[in-house]
Amino acid sequence: MTTPMSTATPGTDVRAATRAVYIAFIGAGVAMASWATRIPQVRDGLSLTPSRLGLVLLAIATGSIVSLVLAGQIVARLGSRRTVTAMAAVLAVALAVVGLGYPYGVPPVLAGLFLFGFANGAWDVAMNVQGAVVERRLGRAIMPRFHAGYSVGTVAGALAGAGAVAAHIPVTAHLIVSAALVAVAVIVSVRNFVPDNAEPPAAEHAVAEEHTVAGTFATWREPRTLLIGLFVLAFAFAEGAGIDWISVALIDGYGTAATTGTLGFALFLTAMTVGRWFGPAFLDRYGRVPVVRVLAALSFLGLAIFVFGPTTATAFAGALLWGLGASLGFPVGMSAAADDPSRAAPRVSVVASIGYCAFLGGPPLVGFLGDHVTVLKALTAVAALLALATAVAGAIRPLPAAR
Repeated sequence: MTTPMSTATPGTDVRAATRAVYIAFIGAGVAMASWATRIPQVRDGLSLTPSRLGLVLLAIATGSIVSLVLAGQIVARLGSRRTVTAMAAVLAVALAVVGLGYPYGVPPVLAGLFLFGFANGAWDVAMNVQGAVVERRLGRAIMPRFHAGYSVGTVAGALAGAGAVAAHIPVTAHLIVSAALVAVAVIVSVRNFVPDNAEPPAAEHAVAEEHTVAGTFATWREPRTLLIGLFVLAFAFAEGAGIDWISVALIDGYGTAATTGTLGFALFLTAMTVGRWFGPAFLDRYGRVPVVRVLAALSFLGLAIFVFGPTTATAFAGALLWGLGASLGFPVGMSAAADDPSRAAPRVSVVASIGYCAFLGGPPLVGFLGDHVTVLKALTAVAALLALATAVAGAIRPLPAAR
């Protein structure tokens, strides 16, 4: 189902929209990695145990879940362009609150991270909806490459964070500067987004009804949508555990320096970027289901090497395989949710809401297990979710119209 390119607004074409979507994904990645690289320093500044750190990280997931439940309505009413614009501004404020507030204790950090999660949730749904629109207009698979853009942003943010740690740049200065740069770049670029809905006038009323509250809740009763949500949840847990805990696991489990732990995190993100950039060729050739099942097995192998390897070098090799295997699950799930353009916003919202439960439950789960068996060993919990992803992967097969 291809939307004619002629429906683009004056002065805006699909190529400009494609670049704008890339920048939105890259900006989100930079923002997330900027925070993630400073987790060890914030942990030390607040004297947090692994379980208490897990509870602090839970604030991001809580904000995201609240936002994602509302995201279908927000995007339907504001459109993806205005949603991303607003959330970029909120996210910048959130990182500034964390950076300025952490020397004063946990409460301001919790408030800032809740805002961060809220902004990230709605931003995520909006840019995925716009990415699906662009993908349909281009007539070829590109969603994993948009998510590769997110990974590029996380790698850039991680490397910048490693440099900031090595240069002893204060957490406050690092987070505020990063937030300001991301907000300005994204707000300027998303003006080139194309309209989300290009339905003919006769269909506008039906589409509007589907975007009502009742229509959104009806989406929660669709078996395929719920299974896609479980699939995304499993891969989100594998991805999120790496983002939140790889640095800490390397520092605490292998006794590495803080800079080395951050570089291990950057390697994980680099592997995810490579998988997302080159993955579409394999998806087009072999199909969604076989590819993601092979990648789940690869991620499982990498996780085992990371946790049980004897040296830091083997842990780095495990992080590489873990990241490569986890690379396509989330973007493929988003594409599957958006197969029907008329229902893309509510279905992406539902799938993302379920998927983000991994970020809600993952940090405290790993943290509490870490108090008993170390953070490194606690990461074996990811294996159970990878098995779940393999079991429900059949749900992501394209709908007949999408094929």
